[in-house]
Amino acid sequence: MAEECCPTNLRNISHFEAAVRRFRSDHYQRSPELMHALSTKGQAPATLIIACSDSRVDTGVLLSAQPGELFTVRNVANLVPPYLQGSGLHGTGAAIEYAVRDLKVDHIIVLGHAQCGGIKAMLGMAEGHLPDRDFVGEWVSMAMNATELYLNADKPEERQKVSLALLKDNPGLAERAAVTGSLHNLLTYPWIKERVEAGTLALHGWWFDIETGDLWRTEPGTMQLLPID
Repeated sequence: MAEECCPTNLRNISHFEAAVRRFRSDHYQRSPELMHALSTKGQAPATLIIACSDSRVDTGVLLSAQPGELFTVRNVANLVPPYLQGSGLHGTGAAIEYAVRDLKVDHIIVLGHAQCGGIKAMLGMAEGHLPDRDFVGEWVSMAMNATELYLNADKPEERQKVSLALLKDNPGLAERAAVTGSLHNLLTYPWIKERVEAGTLALHGWWFDIETGDLWRTEPGTMQLLPID
């Protein structure tokens, strides 16, 4: 049998194996109670977080979350499709349903961020530049509708038309509007809307500025994102 060749131009990931060993030492050996409870009793996270797949916004690191604290969904541009039954692969919807109906989380956070590549692709599509990719274009097109509907205002009568040139110069406007759009789409899921109206589930919109570390969030009772102190 010919000797198997190992690629020499790939970046090394052996440090991840070392990280797993450190994790085992920290959580299984030094404080085993939590991991034993998670293993024997299962998970019961209070929070579902829907975040972008961007490597710079790791939810566990950003929130200093312990194992079992967060149920996490990550996709391009932290988008939530509207409720739609029928044919198709509904990975994001399935994860949301499991978190809400089975794990019975108390909170859902939609976490957007600055310098989002998915939103950048969406703005390029708005100019007529379709991405040379198989799946990205159709997926991020959801954010285009959100940008048109929810930009800069929480009330429909206050919404303003914003030029594409302004959005390209200030992509944070579109990124935050996409978060608002995902919050509205969450309310199209009947079992989410029911729990929100009953006061047993709270929706939150967050936007994280990678350059400064600042966090924006929705004010209670609204879907408008504002910077926090």
